[in-house]
Amino acid sequence: MPDLTDLRRLLDDLPPADDGAAAAAAAREAQLTKPAGSLGRLETLTRWLATWQERHPPELRRVRVAVFAGRHGVCARGVSAYPAEVTDQMVRNFTAGGAAINQLCRLAGAELVVEDAGAGRATADFVTAAAMSEAECRAALDLGRSVVADDLSLLGLGEMGIGNTTAAAALATALLGGRAEDWCGPGTGLDEAGVARKARVVGAALDYHGGALADPLEALRRVGGFELAAIVGAVLEARRRRVPVLLDGFVVTAAAAVLWRLREEALAHCQAAHRSAEPGHRRLLERLGLVPLLDLQMRLGEGSGAALAIPLLRAALACHTGMATFAAAGVSEAAQLPDRTTSSQTSSPPAAV
Repeated sequence: MPDLTDLRRLLDDLPPADDGAAAAAAAREAQLTKPAGSLGRLETLTRWLATWQERHPPELRRVRVAVFAGRHGVCARGVSAYPAEVTDQMVRNFTAGGAAINQLCRLAGAELVVEDAGAGRATADFVTAAAMSEAECRAALDLGRSVVADDLSLLGLGEMGIGNTTAAAALATALLGGRAEDWCGPGTGLDEAGVARKARVVGAALDYHGGALADPLEALRRVGGFELAAIVGAVLEARRRRVPVLLDGFVVTAAAAVLWRLREEALAHCQAAHRSAEPGHRRLLERLGLVPLLDLQMRLGEGSGAALAIPLLRAALACHTGMATFAAAGVSEAAQLPDRTTSSQTSSPPAAV
């Protein structure tokens, strides 16, 4: 398995949640001019930000979306509806500002960082070899760690790599069990026959690597990819530096699951930005206990779901810091309590909106 003793040691020494910051956020939330709990998850999001930024009030001054690109040797087996060269073409599009993620980051007030996690190389075909050598896997992990700056308020994670839903499906199967068919979906737009072919490829890879996949980091090295390894590194380093993380879709979540399998509590600083249309993503989120913030039937990747969730967090923070308290507004604090004066026998349910 990869010589990653120091990385495993970091997982044994993760910074805990800041209960003091969480309590301060909850205390302020209780004083704001609204019925208790009426902003739903917006209230818990500000508490989450405060908890992992280790401060109250939390802030969103410097927000970054990091997109890692990788090329996959398994593409030669026809597992994608697009040719492998689209990866490089889309990276150039990101650099030129012409992709969806560029527009969404601009709207969200987030800086975009795009990193070639494989330094121009493709992984080996993981049906007949390990996707990465130990050195390659370690280099990709370290690259991911390098994008996490001390002064970041929030990190969104995305990926680009033709064939990487196949790697994500193989990794999810290795980490969480089940059949290859349970984790394989259309990806970039495969038809039914294409999805079946993808599942056969994943099944063949699992048979080839066998028991070696029992170790999560070895599973990452053998059936993952450069961009998946970089995501693992970024999630881990963000936790060490107390930077909250927004996970994008299926590929990003499958990568994060490596840390979850090593230590369940390792993803406490993460939120699932959205639930993608890739069937395996729903199953993966449920297993990891992550409730998505959005569900827009997207399947683009690029960190697009993570970028879309950033304005939601900004809205939560604006309400938390900008609303008046009951005392400041001269509003009776009784207004925060649900109205229980109306008999349940005569009350009507609210109209649907």
